[in-house]
Amino acid sequence: MDPDTGTFERLRPRLQGIAYRMLGARAEAEEVVQDTWLRWREADPAQLDSAEAWLVSVATRLAIDRLRRARVEREHYIGIWLPEPLVEDSPPTPHDLVERADAVSYAFLAVLERLTPEARAAWLLREVFEADYAEVAQALGRSEAACRQIVHRAKAQLRDARPRHRVPPAAQQRLLRSFAQAASQGDFAALKALLAEEAQLVGDGGGKVPSFGVPLHGGTRIAQLFLAACLRHRGAVHLELTRVNGQWGLLRFIDGVLESVLAVETDGHRILRIHAQRNPDKLAHVIAQRAVTNAGAGTS
Repeated sequence: MDPDTGTFERLRPRLQGIAYRMLGARAEAEEVVQDTWLRWREADPAQLDSAEAWLVSVATRLAIDRLRRARVEREHYIGIWLPEPLVEDSPPTPHDLVERADAVSYAFLAVLERLTPEARAAWLLREVFEADYAEVAQALGRSEAACRQIVHRAKAQLRDARPRHRVPPAAQQRLLRSFAQAASQGDFAALKALLAEEAQLVGDGGGKVPSFGVPLHGGTRIAQLFLAACLRHRGAVHLELTRVNGQWGLLRFIDGVLESVLAVETDGHRILRIHAQRNPDKLAHVIAQRAVTNAGAGTS
């Protein structure tokens, strides 16, 4: 591997992280990274003050342009648009735990949709990737003063949407394991007890499968929805604990087929919100990933 390729590969996870958090879609993020690579091959690294700053700037600008186009397309999206989930089979590394804090959880990625592409980029670079304002200014092609204002306004927009509770992973895991059992067995009393009275369910079917066009409110109504699935598919509903965007979540299977990925917010005692990704296009990578994992397990 030549030095320039080595530099790019070393920085690829950072570029991928920026692009995914900007776009909420794995394939689009990979395309941004690939386009960045092509531009990198045409550049002269010897003429750059900082290869990392240059690559981050290029990837960020490409992601901003792509997000602007995506915003136009999403105006015609059927129902609620939610990000494509990242489902992990392996335990998180210490690096993962630091990078995937609450501010970049699945729930917060959905909240970031309220920011403009430029504000989203500035906030992510500064608050998640800890870039200084000179780096943010270079990436956005704006002055440092302007970037400070952009980040300040973004913080104000997101202040009320930040997670209210920091729940230890072990507590969240216990709660979701109980919910998985109740949802698989159709235990209405247990489901209702595990859901907060003001709980919310947000679903994305993308017009490909049935889903609510608006959030569903109320723990009782959500419990009834999960019960109905069990009654409709007797003995065929199974929920499995997994990690979704760095936090504990659930996979729901019906007749052995992945039906949805559930990203769950809790206060450690009750479930507050469920983001249910049901769009088959956004589940395709998860299905393919599990097929490869299961195939490998079968041959080991």
